[in-house]
Amino acid sequence: MVGLPTVGRMVTYPASSRTGLGTASLVLGICSLLAGWTFFAPIVGLVLGIMSRGREPMARGRAGWGILLNAVALAIWIIAVACFVAFGTLAVWSHATSGS
Repeated sequence: MVGLPTVGRMVTYPASSRTGLGTASLVLGICSLLAGWTFFAPIVGLVLGIMSRGREPMARGRAGWGILLNAVALAIWIIAVACFVAFGTLAVWSHATSGS
């Protein structure tokens, strides 16, 4: 009986190289910068990128770029909100002190 599997032997396959988290982080980073996605998308991209760095060794480059792009997008959002609050406060203060 040549060619038949032997009873009692377990056949193992190598683990698949997953790269989904790193790829998702990179895509969210690109879309956050180019499309100006909301404050929520860069946070999700950062979390996915950080998770991917430890779990997916084949996606370290994509995860690194995703972390960088999402951090830049998040910084832009934080600066924009800070400027909006600062200029809004300045406008209210100048209107209140002008006597109108």
